[in-house]
Amino acid sequence: MKKKSANSSGQPAPILPANQSTKPLEPPEDAQTLRPDPRELLGSGPIDLGTLKKLVNKSVLSVKDFDRKTVVELCRFAALLEVMEIAPYHLLDGKILITAFFEASTRTRTSFESATLRLDGKIISIPDAAITGVKKGESLGDIGEMFNAYGDLVIIRHTETDALERILRNLRIPLINAGNGSGEHPTQALADWYALLKWTPALAAKKPQKRNGGLHLGIMGTPGNMRAVKSFLLMSLLFEENFRRITVVSEMADPLGPELREEIERAGIEFSESNSIQEIVSDLDVIYMNSIAFLGDSYRSLDSQNKLDKASPLKKNAVIMHPLARLGELDTNLDDTRHNLYFAQAHGAVFARQALLIAIFDRFERLPEGIPLK
Repeated sequence: MKKKSANSSGQPAPILPANQSTKPLEPPEDAQTLRPDPRELLGSGPIDLGTLKKLVNKSVLSVKDFDRKTVVELCRFAALLEVMEIAPYHLLDGKILITAFFEASTRTRTSFESATLRLDGKIISIPDAAITGVKKGESLGDIGEMFNAYGDLVIIRHTETDALERILRNLRIPLINAGNGSGEHPTQALADWYALLKWTPALAAKKPQKRNGGLHLGIMGTPGNMRAVKSFLLMSLLFEENFRRITVVSEMADPLGPELREEIERAGIEFSESNSIQEIVSDLDVIYMNSIAFLGDSYRSLDSQNKLDKASPLKKNAVIMHPLARLGELDTNLDDTRHNLYFAQAHGAVFARQALLIAIFDRFERLPEGIPLK
């Protein structure tokens, strides 16, 4: 018989009904693709309900709407949702979410909609700006006023950075930013860090600064122009004691801009820039990469000369992350290797977003008895 695991308090971990409704697809048998076990995140005691309740009825517009403790507890709650059968508890029953995507999306829109539907919430989906009144010249402010009557929460993606400010002029229900031009993408960063914390749960613990023993984080991309990369970098600074160095690899002369550069300097992490991934790849522990940026009114591929493939001299245990979609910067021949954390990163987004939605709607009382919440 399998022994019960114990948490940090020495008490046996509760036996939770296994998740049968949202079981992750396993990689092919001959693949070494990473699928970190979410249960490892649940071994440090009960989830802090008080921290999660600070999100009740709140909008999430930026990574700066989170602190470190909130990120950790959301990710631990996501791990709980990933391992236990949650469907019978109808956690979002009676709630209507509006996914208003004025810009193209695959993973973000469908993962939010999957997260909602699997919790018995309902969706009003706007997959394209062309089917809205914007096509006729309607303002985002007026659209926000209408949304107040039609739903309980809005998830918006827009090509323009100031879109959040404009819709919030009249919107009075919670708003989640799913990407605003070259601004931010905070729930992508949450999904990213959920994958990282499953990969190495020790990153969740607040530890004394030991820069020499920390991770070398490499960012392939231009954070100043790539919202997902920017949000990941900002959230990584909440965990600054885990990194001995951050290196940004970009062909751009100034890949950060003054605001991000100031944030890194404030964190006190050793920082460098490089034009070539090949110069530093053998020293990197975590590689976060992207090449697509929305500039002006169209998508552009930046930093396309920096690429990774199976022949790249990666550290044995280095992991690669990518918010996807990818172009030529990340070769598919890495998909079946032990460096691939990017598929787990995408798959786990459903649970990270479920955790956030349950917190915003304060549906904790619908959870079954016996789960580790305090």
